[in-house]
Amino acid sequence: MVQCWLVERTYNDRDLVTLVYATPDGTRARTKEVPMTAIANGGVTVTAAKQMDEADLEPVDETDRDRYREEVERVRDSHAPDDEI
Repeated sequence: MVQCWLVERTYNDRDLVTLVYATPDGTRARTKEVPMTAIANGGVTVTAAKQMDEADLEPVDETDRDRYREEVERVRDSHAPDDEI
């Protein structure tokens, strides 16, 4: 298990929220789509960090690595891992 931090949250016109959690070095991440209603109704909690199984992580494109690494630092500096954000 590895601790990953929320680095991106986007919304689409299908009422889905795309969450991206990345490793502190920005090289691996997990992307998950969640229905907005699941978040609004408390079925899914979006926290600053989550423990992820390494097998579930995908390599991050080189163009996003620096951005993810910087966002992890920003989130870590301002939130505890279990903070809802």
